Amino acid sequence: MSESGSIVDLLVFGGGMAGMSAAARACSDGASVVLVEKGPAIGGSAMYAGFVWTAPTVEVMREVNPDADPELSGRVVEQYADALDWVRSLEVAVAEPVTVLGYGRGSATDMANYLLACDRLVRERGELLVGWKPQRLLFEDGAVVGAEIQNASGEQRVIRARSTLLATGGFGGDPALRAEHISPLAKDLSLRANTHSVGDGLRLGLSVGAAFGPPDAGFYGHLIPSKVAYNNPYEFTDLTFYHSEHGVLLNLEGERFCDETIGDHLNTLYVLDQPEARALLVYDQRVHDEWEMAPYVEGVEPLDKFQLAYRRGARAAVADDIEEFEALPDEWGYPGPASRDTLLEFNRQCEAGTPVPGRKLDAAPLLTPPYYIIEVIPAITFTFTGLTIDPQARVLDKSGNAIPGLLAAGADAGGVFNRAYAGGLACALVFGLQAAATATAERAASA
Repeated sequence: MSESGSIVDLLVFGGGMAGMSAAARACSDGASVVLVEKGPAIGGSAMYAGFVWTAPTVEVMREVNPDADPELSGRVVEQYADALDWVRSLEVAVAEPVTVLGYGRGSATDMANYLLACDRLVRERGELLVGWKPQRLLFEDGAVVGAEIQNASGEQRVIRARSTLLATGGFGGDPALRAEHISPLAKDLSLRANTHSVGDGLRLGLSVGAAFGPPDAGFYGHLIPSKVAYNNPYEFTDLTFYHSEHGVLLNLEGERFCDETIGDHLNTLYVLDQPEARALLVYDQRVHDEWEMAPYVEGVEPLDKFQLAYRRGARAAVADDIEEFEALPDEWGYPGPASRDTLLEFNRQCEAGTPVPGRKLDAAPLLTPPYYIIEVIPAITFTFTGLTIDPQARVLDKSGNAIPGLLAAGADAGGVFNRAYAGGLACALVFGLQAAATATAERAASA
């Protein structure tokens, strides 16, 4: 096992949005940095994304995300503009802001070039190790002072650091951890993210006494068609049914179970809570034309997701009228007569202005045939539960005290979102840059 005699200012685990942002910013500020990425290349799930957005104000953030830590969620909003200025400073294209999810505001961002710019900075001014993974943190006298790492050939290194940042992407890729911390049914969730975020940061943090939470915070994800292969990252959005928020969801009893209109990302959590974690999504021609075929984010090309899913083998059908729901295929497992009756009653309630469950954002009945029917299941992008941090990205122990030398950002940190969502890339960017600032301040203090 090799060990350098020097101590670096910042050791980063994870080469996604949070980790690369932290490492590049720290390098640009003159810190000595080592970044460790377990996968074959940097980028993480950010490689498949393109919008950096969040709530436009702290007030909106608290309205849509009321159960999160207000200091942490507020920090994302407060630092968002400065964070995007940092991205622009690397000569990365950032488009004019547009509305996202109805309540957010953000910009299409050239993520590939941003990550490459960060990569260049780290390689030029620090050290970037790809294909290495953490073995354990070095914990001495109550402080984290670095880590032991190993590559695929078994070579080991010890890296000593004044600050160590955990930015490994949460535990969305680990079925056992999903079952333990989200729901037993979450074990079988489809993954709409990179496959390397399997809880490394969580395990490392817990090994030195970090607090973890909040419980039952959920995850960010979307509904996708069942029975369709979902393993091509560049098709994740093509097979995501964002427009579920304008349709009706029916469980295996043929009943509605949520206000679908609050957002597809929340419908994902509600479907997970249903028997067998599956549901029928039903919508009419109006929803198809006005919402399914409309770009989910301004500037994105429209796509007939129903037809794509149907061609790929999804459980899908088209009905000329609601009475035809009585003939739903038996092998699907949904009661046809009950489903028909629920839809008829839904339309009656909407026309009377009394839908139950409510329809806060779209109370229009489904009256324009044909009716599109497709079975949907939840898919996870990243987890909301994580290591407890403060606004400086310092990891806290169970008594609420900062663990010296340990930082967390991105999905390794919990508390920013709680069964709500307002921009994962923005969260990772803001707290990655904050971690760099905390680490460089520690460097200055120890000089």
